Amino acid sequence: MIRILLVDDHPVVRMGLRGMLDAEPDLTVIGEASSGAEGVELALAERPDIVLMDLRMPGGDGVDATSRILSASTGVRVMVLTTYESDRDILRAIEAGASGYLLKDASPAELADAVRAAARGETVLAPSVASTLVRQVRSPAPPALSARETEVLRLVAGGLTNAEIGKRLFISEATVKTHLLRAFNKLDVADRTAAVTTAMRHGLL
Repeated sequence: MIRILLVDDHPVVRMGLRGMLDAEPDLTVIGEASSGAEGVELALAERPDIVLMDLRMPGGDGVDATSRILSASTGVRVMVLTTYESDRDILRAIEAGASGYLLKDASPAELADAVRAAARGETVLAPSVASTLVRQVRSPAPPALSARETEVLRLVAGGLTNAEIGKRLFISEATVKTHLLRAFNKLDVADRTAAVTTAMRHGLL
């Protein structure tokens, strides 16, 4: 019997999941939590085989809860079950050690099979999530800006001139230009506007 803990802040969602999973002869829901913190506490106390974890909840997000559970507990596997599939959410969850990432539009059969696969130690990903990870792997890593270069670009995005940025940061205008030129080079752009838009696209601002 595969023992499952549900962590989701919506009671109706938990009720639906419990009904679907308990209907399977080899699956049983042994507990429910409505927040990340409560999920960590229950996971460490009950030691389920699988934790089905929502991502965005009050009292700590699902990624933080996943990391805390996995760092403190052996044998427990965490599978994300959420409505969110942004690149950032997916990567954070996988980096935290999640054994899978499914979306809430999965069918009952898909969910049950995913839980069984995760319990066997397999990684389970929704097709759209797998595509996102493949795209991330194939894409070059975003450029790494220094803290000062990021600060200067953030002020550029706020509409400040080089002179105004210099006064704000207590550095010379020439130093501001130097930071900008270095950022331009790293971002492979030629002007301030392109630098800001490229940095935003990479999630650097």
